[in-house]
Amino acid sequence: MYSTAEFKKGLKIEIDGSPFTIVDFQHVKPGKGGAFVRTKLKNLLTGRVLDQTFRSGERVKKPDLMEKEMQYLYREGDRYCLMDNETYEQIMLTAEQVGEAVEFLVENMNLKVLIFNQQPVAVDLPNFVELTVAQTEPGVRGDTATGGTKPATLESGAVIQVPLFINEGDRLKVDTRTGSYIERVK
Repeated sequence: MYSTAEFKKGLKIEIDGSPFTIVDFQHVKPGKGGAFVRTKLKNLLTGRVLDQTFRSGERVKKPDLMEKEMQYLYREGDRYCLMDNETYEQIMLTAEQVGEAVEFLVENMNLKVLIFNQQPVAVDLPNFVELTVAQTEPGVRGDTATGGTKPATLESGAVIQVPLFINEGDRLKVDTRTGSYIERVK
């Protein structure tokens, strides 16, 4: 069981038999009455977002979630094939189950799949991935590291803002949580 004091972004909780992840939360202590926690929760099964308020100190269940290391193999239409690294069993996930991770998926990438009641429900990417720049405007002489930014399309299809000195073919470290450029990788 989790107490409201343990709430943080990304924490997985169970409400009415469904797994949720905390998207946002705020502790509120009004002048009158008891403190409470206002949360924004995303249902891992349906993807719906709902607002829920909990009294301070209230407890919620931990969901029966299991993480499994899997490898992304290929995309077939709007379905994504993943392979269990231990049993080599393959599963197909829908675009809704993969979620925002779609932007940073490249073939043979290892990731974690969340399983609830023997059914895959969500995909967790590593916090940082290394991707190659597929297309961007060429850098201009005199561009500096502290200058502006320009859009760059990565090999996964994601478009992010990068410094002006980045060129096509450069390998970049990208934060998958924010979709932002971190550094150029040698």
